[in-house]
Amino acid sequence: MHRRDLLKALAAAPLLTHAGSLLAAPATDAKLLFVFLRGGYDANNLLVPIGSDFYYASRPNIAIAKPGADNGALALNSDWALHPALRDSIYPMFHGGEAAFIPFAGTTDLTRSHFETQDSIELGQEIGGRRDFRSGFLNRLVQTLNSSKASPAIAFTDQLPLIFQGGVQVPNMALRALGKSGIDARQSQLIAAMYKGTPLQQQVAAGFAVREDVSRELTGEMQAANRNAITTKGFELEAQRIARLMKDKYNIGFVDVGGWDTHVGQGGANGYLAGRFDELGRGLSAFSQEMGSAWRHAMVVVVSEFGRTFRENGNRGTDHGHGSVFWVLGGGIKGKQVAGEQLAITQANLFQNRDMPVLNEYRAVLGGLLRRSFGLTPAQLDHVFAGVKPAELGLV
Repeated sequence: MHRRDLLKALAAAPLLTHAGSLLAAPATDAKLLFVFLRGGYDANNLLVPIGSDFYYASRPNIAIAKPGADNGALALNSDWALHPALRDSIYPMFHGGEAAFIPFAGTTDLTRSHFETQDSIELGQEIGGRRDFRSGFLNRLVQTLNSSKASPAIAFTDQLPLIFQGGVQVPNMALRALGKSGIDARQSQLIAAMYKGTPLQQQVAAGFAVREDVSRELTGEMQAANRNAITTKGFELEAQRIARLMKDKYNIGFVDVGGWDTHVGQGGANGYLAGRFDELGRGLSAFSQEMGSAWRHAMVVVVSEFGRTFRENGNRGTDHGHGSVFWVLGGGIKGKQVAGEQLAITQANLFQNRDMPVLNEYRAVLGGLLRRSFGLTPAQLDHVFAGVKPAELGLV
């Protein structure tokens, strides 16, 4: 193997520290899966403000009809309804107390830039302050939990995301690529031998151990899929794989899902966005079922960098906006709520006459959820989100 190929292969392998505890059974029952919808999804067609005439006037081609109409929205309460694509997945979870939504949520970042705002959320640092790109907030959470208990964490991604950058090295693993490893057994041995006796020996060995362990865990499931025993596709299949690992081995997981930047041809009750909601909803429902008894200790938080413009554009789509809607799912949450600070959906209440305002600042929202889920002390929470007063939304 050439040195250049060796280094390239090594870069693809997950690196980690705390190797001895990473694969051990978690000492805490609480589990968190953080789902990032990259592209800024249209939250106004996810959580439909059915009491707002302004909504229907602003979206003549893409609005979701009121409950009771053909393929209309699914009523949650007198003010809000859910996109009909989620009828068989998230809607039953909501009424079963396992799902809640937080409208008017997001950052105070006003750039409306995908990259700037994604970075803001993943770093979890104060907007306008000095950014430390070596300190993502989930890494800080792992650091905090490692001070008192094992807290294995993993990113289900090709590259380690910014949210997990920091002092504790966290493995990343793209589950869809597990069957296409670029490193065979002989190459693994060569790489391990190359770093034997060096300070990186333990990290390299642990990285290969994670890959081997995950592959072994999922081999049977993948073979079943080849025999058509599993007929799901896309995120639904990946969510099942994530659950199989998280219910036994990992407390904290991260996955991102793209395809939410709907400038053109977004659709309404049917069409492009409806298809994305359907696949996402089925995936999250599959995750909850695959978790089994561990679901009662799990929490899934779904966020996006921002929402979309309230009015549809000339291409029957929406553009970059501001306020969004966060999802909170879990077997032990106090669901069946549309939570947080809210206001009437009128033109006068739009932010800069175009977007949903942010009333529920994301660090305060996440801080409140994490504090209760993991039992964080004020000092521990301050390490994760410095200077934040956690929002008490009554969901955990």
